[in-house]
Amino acid sequence: MDAFPAFFPLAGRTVAIVGEGEPAEAKARLFEGSPARLLRVGEGLALEPAAYQDASIAFIAAGDIAFRKAAAAAARQAGAVVNVVDHPELCDFHTPALVDRGSVVAAVGTTGSSPLLAALLRNDIEARIPAGAGRVAALFGAMRERLREKLPDLDARRAFLREALTGPAAEAAMADDMAGARRLLEAALDAWDAGAIREGRLWIVEDGAADDLLSLRAARALAQADVLIADDGAAPATLALARREARRLATADPAELSAIAAQGLQIVWVGGQAIDPGLLKALAARGVRIERLRPAPA
Repeated sequence: MDAFPAFFPLAGRTVAIVGEGEPAEAKARLFEGSPARLLRVGEGLALEPAAYQDASIAFIAAGDIAFRKAAAAAARQAGAVVNVVDHPELCDFHTPALVDRGSVVAAVGTTGSSPLLAALLRNDIEARIPAGAGRVAALFGAMRERLREKLPDLDARRAFLREALTGPAAEAAMADDMAGARRLLEAALDAWDAGAIREGRLWIVEDGAADDLLSLRAARALAQADVLIADDGAAPATLALARREARRLATADPAELSAIAAQGLQIVWVGGQAIDPGLLKALAARGVRIERLRPAPA
């Protein structure tokens, strides 16, 4: 990873933009509809640190290279992180290609080396993110404290959220019925708290030591893993797709795996070559759903 992606909260922040014309306007359009305050800085003031007072982020989109270096230095002296348009070597950060869905934002960056490639990849991602995704995120964000209160255990909260994100509350938010979505989410939370059935699952991901043959379904299972078990021959690149916070298990005891699944958690076993059929029968008898995901044909 050549650059670390990060998201700056914009509420209460000031974003400074130096310059006029299309490059500066393109940066300004990035913040349309955001809670950030835009500060337009003219070239005559751009070399003075005081012109960037309270700015957290500054875009320099004017002047020649000497002017841009000096303006960037002034903005940094005022405490801002700086992007210098068309000069990635002068930047503290690079502007990614964005998919904006309100509370859901996806970004693709190429460390400034190929903005056009980032834009093309952004178009592919944008087609996969529903327009209502931001409303779903806003719904769960508004319920964050209540969720923490009712489900203080992180694993239990993740299990509930996994089901709720594909349930009626999320569907109502997608349809822009936020009041109905809130009621449905409250009802689902009460039912879960009262002991509703929690469905965990064991996913067996057969990678064949070749991560490039994994199915999309297998990649999604890895991304959602709460617990990860790996055969000795599992491909490192496959394991890298697993959720980083997933708990690693070196052994597979039926009682332990059953208890994990009973919490509604997702277990992913990568490789699957060493699984004892007797273990699978024992888990199935305990009500654990098992799904084997085989690699795509080469």
